Amino acid sequence: MQKATPEILASESRQSFLYRKFGNEAFSAPFHYHQEYELTWIAKGRGKRFVGNRMEDFSEGDFVLIGPNQPHCWKLDGTVRSAKAIVIQFSHDFLGMDFFGKPEFEGIHSMLKASVSGLRFTLEKPEVSCLKAIARSQGTRRILLLLDLLHNLSLQSYQTVGAAALYDTAADSADTRRINVVMAYIVEHFKNDISLDDVADIANLTPNAFCKYFKRVTRKTFMDTVIQYRLNYASQQLIHTEEPVSAIAIASGFNDLSYFYKVFKAKLGVSPLAYRKSFNH
Repeated sequence: MQKATPEILASESRQSFLYRKFGNEAFSAPFHYHQEYELTWIAKGRGKRFVGNRMEDFSEGDFVLIGPNQPHCWKLDGTVRSAKAIVIQFSHDFLGMDFFGKPEFEGIHSMLKASVSGLRFTLEKPEVSCLKAIARSQGTRRILLLLDLLHNLSLQSYQTVGAAALYDTAADSADTRRINVVMAYIVEHFKNDISLDDVADIANLTPNAFCKYFKRVTRKTFMDTVIQYRLNYASQQLIHTEEPVSAIAIASGFNDLSYFYKVFKAKLGVSPLAYRKSFNH
């Protein structure tokens, strides 16, 4: 199992924030979290974006800002052979403890606070040019370009990804690490059979203790969380593919078709076929 581990700014880079270009390797990273803010622009590729407890489609041009310690990952569609992404990571105090608390940065500060839920932007040509120019710049110019990008983003009517925290905000750091490891396992395996014994073992708890722990920390049962991911995946497949409902049910982790129909209607209010038709009109 791959654990969710924090990414730390590389001190040897002699840079106050990280700017990296990735190919397909970025999309094989497990569900992970770190203390830095992260801006991710998808230059090429499509698939599923996981942020907190939310799963959505992503495609070329997707651009999001994710706040500190919010677990996330991107998974490519199986048919995609080539993908590219630009990722910028910076800590809240990379320019000083109170830098973003200055009156002149009120807009950026508000945006950064809102990023705890994940924010999605529509980039225009100036923002894309600024994003690419950072890679070619050094010294003060590099920092000014990032601030300019953040300023322009703060003026946009950005959309909230809507990712809720995976754990009770009162949870301690040990709970946070443990639940993120469990959620990483769910993200990687929700389309397959998931054994309660295996997940409890990952959390170093007995199955009964794990169920109580998971409900206390996330306010949801373990199976409700797994079903949420499966239904999110199934609903998006219904909209964006022409695969038969039975095939989508199996691909989403539901081995019992009648149970899939039952839980889909209970959670979404309509049958899978009616859900698909509502998006085809």
